Amino acid sequence: MKERLFANLYIAIDAVIANKVRSLLTALGIIFGVAAVIAMLAIGNGAQQEILEQIKLVGVNNIVIKPIVEQEEQKIAEATAEKEKKKFSPGLTIRDVNSIVETVPGISKISPEIILETTIIKSGIRRSAKLVGVEPVYFDIYNFELSDGSIFTPEHLKMGAPVCIIGNSIRTKFFPTENPVGKSIKVGPNWLTIIGVMKERYVSESSIAKLGIRDFNMDVYAPLQTVLIRYKNRDLVIQNTINPVQNFSRGRIIIIGGDEGADDSGPAVNYHQLDRLVIQVDQTNMLNPTAEILSRLLQRRHYGVVDYEIEIPELLLKQQQRTNDIFNYVLGAIAGISLLVGGIGIMNIMLASVLERIKEIGLRLAIGAQKNDIVQQFLFEAVMISVSGGIIGVILGVTLAMLVSSFANIPTVISLASIVLSFGVAATVGLIFGIAPARKAAMQDPITSLRYE
Repeated sequence: MKERLFANLYIAIDAVIANKVRSLLTALGIIFGVAAVIAMLAIGNGAQQEILEQIKLVGVNNIVIKPIVEQEEQKIAEATAEKEKKKFSPGLTIRDVNSIVETVPGISKISPEIILETTIIKSGIRRSAKLVGVEPVYFDIYNFELSDGSIFTPEHLKMGAPVCIIGNSIRTKFFPTENPVGKSIKVGPNWLTIIGVMKERYVSESSIAKLGIRDFNMDVYAPLQTVLIRYKNRDLVIQNTINPVQNFSRGRIIIIGGDEGADDSGPAVNYHQLDRLVIQVDQTNMLNPTAEILSRLLQRRHYGVVDYEIEIPELLLKQQQRTNDIFNYVLGAIAGISLLVGGIGIMNIMLASVLERIKEIGLRLAIGAQKNDIVQQFLFEAVMISVSGGIIGVILGVTLAMLVSSFANIPTVISLASIVLSFGVAATVGLIFGIAPARKAAMQDPITSLRYE
């Protein structure tokens, strides 16, 4: 039995090798189908991995509150009549944080942030960067890890110590050959001692644009009190912010004595003490109710002035995940159609091959070959063509995934499961679509076949 099986396999191999061009053309559908499956799954896995990284960056179950200038819409005449009645708002401050902690239930963590545009100077090199005033809970919310050093201690927070944690890109730029922990770096007008270095975090340009995620690798993190004491506290009213000939109103400057009907609104003034407030909720199903409570609380504390916006980044991530899923379904359908077309191509070519080799089939039957031998021969040929096409398709698919990652700057993840799946499908397609031609070849009458011209 084994001898007959190996003999049929040898005959099938000899037939495929004797018709190299036809076999290659037959396998093209399988080649491109398998390559499409592998490349599609690699792109889909890369997109999923990027989304998981984005979830880590924006945090889980987070609500983000950002300050804005009060939005209003009214006629010019109404604005002129009511300009003296403009409502006052203290802006987003640490007092709001304390009120949220005391009032709103179900909150596990809350992280206020102050973000200042500044410059970094070290060894004659100057670069623009962001100084971010945070508390230690910030690193827990965003799942940040340090490659060196440690985070802020209670003493740093209480005393407003001149210390900082730098991003990985700043370390690469300013300390390429040395450990920056314990060194000093000039951030704006002050020298800060580096106590830690962040691990590198990958953030794509699309994430920065769509989700408002910063390039964390280029940020300098300092204790919140350090920023308020040593840099800027917008909640304080000092002499430099008061103009004797101007009537200062929160978020707006009104010029006294202007022409009637003229647009007397000056540039918007950022009066918010905090630039960002991240609130982590215990349970996911409480995100929307908590956001509604926060909105009412802030509206009451800001005297009806809506100078803030509340976002739930997880909803944006879910929408992006849904978009990627649809994209993967479309690519999967295209790849499946390609494999189906490839299988039909194998069946058509094998049926044509039966007609071309009727005399060969009749001769084998005449000298003692059984119908099972003919079926095995043609099945071996179909499977060999599909398997060889699958191997070439795997190589082509992996190459395409690497090219997409290199030139299109799209993350791709090639998994062993996708290779095994596509290769298995290719072999199965060859087996299924090779059955009909094999049975047709086996049903040939030996005498009629020998007389066939």
